[in-house]
Amino acid sequence: MKFLNSILTAISIAGLTACASTPLTATPKMERTNAMLTIITSDDPETQLMALVLTRSAMDAGEHPHILLCSAGGDLALKNAPASAVAPLQPKGASPQGLLKMLMSAGVGVEVCAIYLPNRPFGAEALLDGVGVAKPEDMGARIAASGETILSF
Repeated sequence: MKFLNSILTAISIAGLTACASTPLTATPKMERTNAMLTIITSDDPETQLMALVLTRSAMDAGEHPHILLCSAGGDLALKNAPASAVAPLQPKGASPQGLLKMLMSAGVGVEVCAIYLPNRPFGAEALLDGVGVAKPEDMGARIAASGETILSF
């Protein structure tokens, strides 16, 4: 039995030594593009504002955000937005649409989903200046891009 334990110990040491001397193959890192997509579908103004606050914070940290507004989130992009989109929220008195406009003025692209306008009684004239209509193939490519950060609210 003692002989068997000695052999097992020798095999274990040999295996550990072999593993330690074998260089680890690094897994390829995903190339970071610093691109970020924030998707807002919620009708809740606190959720909308927090999504935009996080988007702005990520932008300040070096991300290059783009915003996609769908369903009730698309209402943030309306010239005549619902009262909940323009009402100030605590703690700093910002509104979801106010922060959206600030991000747009900083160069952040904003689009409504491709199916947003066809399901409303108005057209693109109702959108804030600078808000576009997303093309599904472009959004699909963005979502599939290596290194894209996606936030969805």
